[in-house]
Order: sequence, then C-alpha cells, then structure tokens
Amino acid sequence: MDLNALVAEASGILDAAVEPFLAGHRADSAVRKKGNDFATAVDLAIERQVVAALEHATGIGVHGEEFGGTAVDSEWVWILDPVDGTFNYAAGSPMAAILLGLLHNGEAVAGLTWLPFTDERYTAVAGDPLMKNGVPQPLLTPVTLADSLVAVGSFNADSRGRFPGRYRIALLENLSRVSSRLRMHGATGIDLAYVADGILGGAIGFGGYVWDHAAGVALVQSAGGVVSDLSGRPWTPESRSVLMAAPGAHGEILDIVRATGNPEDY
Repeated sequence: MDLNALVAEASGILDAAVEPFLAGHRADSAVRKKGNDFATAVDLAIERQVVAALEHATGIGVHGEEFGGTAVDSEWVWILDPVDGTFNYAAGSPMAAILLGLLHNGEAVAGLTWLPFTDERYTAVAGDPLMKNGVPQPLLTPVTLADSLVAVGSFNADSRGRFPGRYRIALLENLSRVSSRLRMHGATGIDLAYVADGILGGAIGFGGYVWDHAAGVALVQSAGGVVSDLSGRPWTPESRSVLMAAPGAHGEILDIVRATGNPEDY
C-alpha cells in the first residue's frame, strides 16, 4: 500500500465533509446511545458520506463509530469518528473534530485529524513526520510535567466502571501537585492531536474506543511522542484507556498513575 497516496485520497474526502460539518454546528441529538451519549444527524450523515467515498476511492473497508462496518481486526481498515466531541458540537463549542485512522493488522499506520472550526488539518504516515496543514512539524523534544499542559477526560465523580470517578479525582489531585495546568476539553481526538503538535505535554483518556484513539496514535507516534494505555502497556485497538505524552512527561505521568493505586480500590 502507498500510504501517502491513501492519505492524500482521504484528505480530499475529509475536506468534502467540512462544509456539512460546519453547517450542522449546534445540531440536536438524533440517536440516543448508551448512558447519556448521543449522535447528531451530522454524525450519521458524515459517516455515510465518508465511508462511501473512502471505500470507492481506496478499496479499503471502514469501521465507523455510528454504524460499525469492516471488522477492526481486518488486515487493512479505516477507523472513523465523524464527530469527535459530539457534546461540544451540539452545544456550539468549536472543540470538535473529524478523526480517521488507518490500521494495518492492528497497527495505526496513518492518521488524519480535521478541526474544521480552527481550520487545522493534521496528517501522519508511519515513518514520516507529522504534517500540520501540509507543513512538516519538528519532532517533540523532552518536556517536564511541571511545565506542561495536560488534558484529561471528563467524568462524573460518582461514576463506577473500570476507572471510578473517585479514582479519577485522586489521580487529578496527584497530577495537580506537579502540574497546575490541567485541561478538560471533552474531545479525546483533539487532545491527542495537540499532544502531537506540542501544545499539550500529555493527555489522559479514562475510556474510549478505537475510533477515539486510532488517528491520534498515528499522529503522536509520527511526532516522536510516547503512546500507551494507562497501565503503561502498548496501545492496541482493544485498549480502553490512553496515555499519550511527549518524552519525559509520559514517564512522569505514568509514575503518578501508578502511585495513585488500583482503580478498583476506589
């Protein structure tokens, strides 16, 4: 596969989705999902549009957040999140994006993250530098946690599950003792793109699925960042947490995660 050619094709397809993405800002909930999650009509329409165009242009199947599709464990598969940050998007916040990753046997070999409201386009191909609006970006340099912005996922303090709310509060408390620059954007894909771009020193996702992570994994790896789950294990499409950071900061954050203890104890 010519990955650069595939990313060029995919870039044109995502560009064609920008107009309906912008036009649908503040769209209401159209489909109720698990818990208090939902999808807007824009999520559904963009996924249909992008899937049809990608499969026609590249011959590679797509697995999307809203409709599923080609199996994630296929040899080649595009992974699509048509609107990352749906709550933000519906509320009118500009912190929303289109995420597209390409997996080859479970490895994120290419990624595209489009931020239509700020006109930023990030692309990455394994082995090549991170590109921002078509311009190669320098590799990330080591940073310290104390000097870094760190993004964390949103949550309910009383929630249970794999990472209970009380555990998350404890972790944020411990992080805040080193970095007083914690941020909560409500869009995992944007957090990961901003790690790759050096805006954030690190980002923690307490949950998420492959469509939340795949594009960002490719971006951060191309930028020279460190990618893992919250236990420190290498990220895989089955990972349900993520820790991505610049060199230096990743190790510091992971030490704090481990010192916070076992989530099940909370």
